Amino acid sequence: MLPLNFCTFEQEHDIIDQVFGVLLIAIGMAITLLPARWVLTRLLNKQSFLAVDASPGAFKGIILPFVFLAPTLIILAVFLYYPSLETFRLSTLLARLGAPRTAFVCVDNFTRLVDDSTYFNTVVVTLLISLAIVVIGLILSLFVAVLAYQPVKGARIYRTLLIWPYAISPVVAGVIFLLMFNPTGGIINYGLDSVFGIQIPWLNDPSVAPWAVILASVWKSMGYNILFYIAGLQNVPKDLLEAASIDGANLVRRFLQITIPLLSPITFFLVITNLTYAFFETFGTIDYLTGGGPLNSTTTMMYRIYQIGIRNNDLGKAAAESIILFVMVIGLTVIQFRTSGNQVTYGA
Repeated sequence: MLPLNFCTFEQEHDIIDQVFGVLLIAIGMAITLLPARWVLTRLLNKQSFLAVDASPGAFKGIILPFVFLAPTLIILAVFLYYPSLETFRLSTLLARLGAPRTAFVCVDNFTRLVDDSTYFNTVVVTLLISLAIVVIGLILSLFVAVLAYQPVKGARIYRTLLIWPYAISPVVAGVIFLLMFNPTGGIINYGLDSVFGIQIPWLNDPSVAPWAVILASVWKSMGYNILFYIAGLQNVPKDLLEAASIDGANLVRRFLQITIPLLSPITFFLVITNLTYAFFETFGTIDYLTGGGPLNSTTTMMYRIYQIGIRNNDLGKAAAESIILFVMVIGLTVIQFRTSGNQVTYGA
C-alpha cells in the first residue's frame, strides 16, 4: 500500500476499496513476515547466513555461483521481472493504448470488476473449459499411451506420429479445427450428414462452441501427455504386475490398483502443466477457431485480456485482469500441491 499512498482509505473511495486495501496490507505483512521468520529461525538455531557448503562438488564461496547465474538473472530481470512490475503499475492507472497521458485511479481497475457480470461469466467459462481440457485430455492420453505401449510391430513409428501434434502451434491447431468444424463446409458435419443425416452448428451455437475449443486443445496437448505416460509405463515394475496376475487380479484390476498409483507422480505433473496450458496457451486456438464467440461462450480470461487491452485499448483494466489471472493460477497450483500432492506415490 505504500507505493499507492494508502489511496484506498481516502474519503471518496467506497467500502469495497477499503476492504481491498486491508487485503493488500495483509498480503504485504505476509510477504514481510515470511523472510523475517526465516531469519529468526536461523538466528535461534545459530546457523550462519553465509555458510559455505563443504560437500564434494560444491562451490567454494558465494560469489562464483552468482557469476554463473548472472546472464540468466539479467535476462529474467529484463524480460520477466521488469514487465511484471510494469503490469502492476499499469493496473493502478487509467492508461489507453497509444495515448501519451495516464491518470492514477488507485485500485478502481480491480474493484470495478466486482460489478461486472460479464467478467464473472468469463471466469466460469475459463474454469469449465480448463477443467474439461485437463480431465478429458489426461484420460484419453493415458488410454492411447497404454495402447501405444503394447509390443507390436512398428510401435516406434506410430509413437512418434502420436507426439507430432504437440509440435504444432495453438494457432495452427485452431485453423485445422476451423476447417474441420466449419458448419457449412467442414468435414465433421459432412460425415455426420452422410451417416446420420444431422448437422451440428459447432461454431455458431453457444452451447456447442466450447466443445470445439476443448477438442482442439485436447488434441493439441495429447502428444505431450502421451510422451510422459509412455515413459511412466516403461518404469512400472513388471514383477508387480506378474505377482498380481498370479494372485488372480485381472487386467482391469492390475491397471487400477498398480499401474495408475505408480503413474501418480506423472499424472500430478501433467495436471499442473495442462492446467497452465488451458489457462494461457489456448489463446491462439480460440482466436482463430471461434474468436471468443458466439455470445462470449468461448471467451476465456486470457482472451478477454487481449480484447480489453488491444481491441478496446484499455491497458489499465487489462493489466488488472492479468494480475487476477496470475494469482488464480498460482492459487490453483498451491491447492493442487496441498491436496493431490499428498496422494502421489513415489516408488513401489
